[in-house]
Amino acid sequence: MKTAANWHSHCTAKMKSAGLYFGHGTDNASDEAAWLILHVLDAPLDGSFEQWDIVPDQGQQNLLEQLLARRIKQRCPLAYLIGEARFCGLMFFVTPNVLVPRSPVAELIAGQFSPWLMRGKEGRVLDMCTGGACIAIATALNLPGVQVDAVDLSEAALEVAARNVERHALSKRVNLIQSDLFTELGNTRYELIVSNPPYVSARDFATMPAEFHAEPAVGLVSGTDGLDIVLRILDAACRHLAEDGILVVEVGASAGALVDLLPRVSFLWLEFRHGGDGVFLLEYDQLLASNADVRALLEQRKYV
Repeated sequence: MKTAANWHSHCTAKMKSAGLYFGHGTDNASDEAAWLILHVLDAPLDGSFEQWDIVPDQGQQNLLEQLLARRIKQRCPLAYLIGEARFCGLMFFVTPNVLVPRSPVAELIAGQFSPWLMRGKEGRVLDMCTGGACIAIATALNLPGVQVDAVDLSEAALEVAARNVERHALSKRVNLIQSDLFTELGNTRYELIVSNPPYVSARDFATMPAEFHAEPAVGLVSGTDGLDIVLRILDAACRHLAEDGILVVEVGASAGALVDLLPRVSFLWLEFRHGGDGVFLLEYDQLLASNADVRALLEQRKYV
């Protein structure tokens, strides 16, 4: 009979031979196979499980085979198959209505956005394009003095976000808002605006692995060059950022295109010890100084 260790070897080999793409919570077949098995065994994903000699019961074995088959045949990210993902050391519900969380911004959250925010600082944080509210919730837990507004246009995404807010008992500190970017926020200003918005170009999306096409395209694609929403955020953010605040936005592979479009903007491109890039930071004065160029660019793009 197959032990959990045997199942791990079996699933790893099957995933490798199937040529799957790994990048939605894991970056290799071995880790993803372990994640699958631990889920079926209802074991923690924190590395503490050591009972690899146990034999899954028949129901667990059947479920393993079913999930493995769906992962391979449908190219569906495993997080959707099991309904959960880990981000910033926390567990979150995920469905195909939200992206699988994987942003390098997690490293900034864990470090409390130091040195730009004062430790223990109170105030308001805005998570724009929140999806399942993973960034909003992780930020609230790592910055216990702040209130967080989590904004998304998608009602379906906000339903997932509401489940996550309840899961982490943060209903008094994380406020979910349905809005087309900043339109429903009035005159509220924030000490931190953080966003992982759609930033993939239509051309890049067409060539991405099938696993990305299982995610909601509205959460990934933003116009022909990936920058439609990013530019709108840059334009409006200065009217909602506190004078001592910072704006942090992930733009991924569209970073080069953004710099080419706005060469005079003083983007600070952040570096990460644990991998990832394409995340910029702007302080209030820098954001304000960029506004004329951003406005001019948006006006030009109306006619393209």
